[in-house]
Amino acid sequence: MSAATSASPAAKTNAAPSTAPNTAPKSVRRRNAGLGLIAWLVGILFVLPVLWMVLTSLHSEADAATNPPSLAAPLTLDGYREFFGAGGGPSPWFSLANSVTASVVSTVFVLLLALPAAYALSIRPVKKWTDVLFFFLSTKMLPVVAGLLPIYLFAKNSGMLDNIWLLVILYTSMNLPIAVWMMQSFLAEIPTALIEAAQIDGARLPVILTRVVAPIAMPGIAATSLICFIFSWNEMLFARVLTGVIAQTAPVFLTGFITSQGLFLAKVCAASLVISLPVLAAGFAAQDKLVQGLSLGAVK
Repeated sequence: MSAATSASPAAKTNAAPSTAPNTAPKSVRRRNAGLGLIAWLVGILFVLPVLWMVLTSLHSEADAATNPPSLAAPLTLDGYREFFGAGGGPSPWFSLANSVTASVVSTVFVLLLALPAAYALSIRPVKKWTDVLFFFLSTKMLPVVAGLLPIYLFAKNSGMLDNIWLLVILYTSMNLPIAVWMMQSFLAEIPTALIEAAQIDGARLPVILTRVVAPIAMPGIAATSLICFIFSWNEMLFARVLTGVIAQTAPVFLTGFITSQGLFLAKVCAASLVISLPVLAAGFAAQDKLVQGLSLGAVK
């Protein structure tokens, strides 16, 4: 009996750990399944308006204006045909070209100015560099409407109204503060030993920036350039006030489909989808660099 009683606690202790590995993975799997379900629901919630816009763009104006909307309405491409000028309306290609020019050129200028500035604030920090960063960011705190009238008067007196290069200058100045702020955090992760080794080998600052700093910080540069491109592409207030016909951008062209007579939902949805495609394509092409750049320095 004593042997049996002495063996029973040992058997219990040996049996107890065998049940733990079987219960723990099940709870983890349930939790992961719950988180995955929540993620899918949130993703569907965000994608649903885009899908609704796509469906509305494929309906006729009469079907798109029904309340409640008709999901089983016949599909048509009339909205896209009217957007591209098939019905005798204006062509969108000139406005799309203006948006591409203003967004791409301003993004290039922002990178050319932000990279040396971020280098000075991170790898070779100046005195009170935190105050400098706060000053850069404080320029974004001014409401855009507050600076609209002075900029309009300046553009009118200098003869730059309805000029695409005025938008390039404005978009460069508007995106430069956030670009410097982002690039500073990215460049702060670069080991200074690499910079010192390049300086010992005789490399000067332009060579260091282009051949040492830029390749290492490429994910951060890609993320910064994509965000600046999106901000420039979507900007409409300055483009609506400062441009007319020659420098009209795609968002301004989009507002021309909204009329007081109504029946414009299908055309607006079709135009919105086409105008959003360049930004979606750029984000999809650089999604790995964007995620890597935005998460750079998050995990030590």
